[in-house]
Amino acid sequence: MAVTVAVVGANGRMGTLVSRIVEEDPELELVASLGSSSPWEEMLAADLVVDVTQPGVTGDVVRFAVEHGRKVLVGTSGWSAERIDELRGSLAASPEAGVIIIPNFSLGSVLATRLSSVAARFYDSIEIIEAHHAGKVDSPSGTAVRTAELMAEARGALGPVAAPHVDQLARGQQVAGIPVHSLRLQGVVARQEVVFGGTGELLSVVHDTISPAAYEKGIRLALAALPAAHGVTVGLESLLDLGSLTS
Repeated sequence: MAVTVAVVGANGRMGTLVSRIVEEDPELELVASLGSSSPWEEMLAADLVVDVTQPGVTGDVVRFAVEHGRKVLVGTSGWSAERIDELRGSLAASPEAGVIIIPNFSLGSVLATRLSSVAARFYDSIEIIEAHHAGKVDSPSGTAVRTAELMAEARGALGPVAAPHVDQLARGQQVAGIPVHSLRLQGVVARQEVVFGGTGELLSVVHDTISPAAYEKGIRLALAALPAAHGVTVGLESLLDLGSLTS
């Protein structure tokens, strides 16, 4: 018997992609496709809920789904470390609840973030430049936020990075003490560059998404893991065996 799925935000770019992947999977059945005007009760027809909405909506979607006993896969930006900690606290009394939050479904993006976390221990001067299509409404991207937070965590006792003149707006938004610069341009799918400055050298870790097809493997992996999920799982890397690639 197929596992039933509801997609919230089904009319958007990611929602269309997720819906197609669910429909192609013989182990899954798409039973609800919710748009901005759909009553949330429609998602209760499914065992699993996929949230690909907007940063201002995603928290309420997750809360509603969890309160009604549904496992949730979140592919929406806006989930900072602080917000995720709040969600963990709210799920503490519900041991059967499970939420998987994936800032980026691309394998290459996950590897680039992990490599950046390794490099962050060796450089004090670090900045992020991220670019997405003109229709992306939030900035910085969830991937940039996740990358900055993991780099800051990897640095540990090394303390904050060297980021001069951050009082100037042109210096970007500070995320975990790291400047992030966001571009929103026609002709772009997604791109992130983490730049490390050292004495007499620069190191860049760059990931380019050429096509949304890059997200398909990660989406399938997350959907397969969702029925058994408990608590809060963050990042595609949590579902992968990255071996010795550790920070």
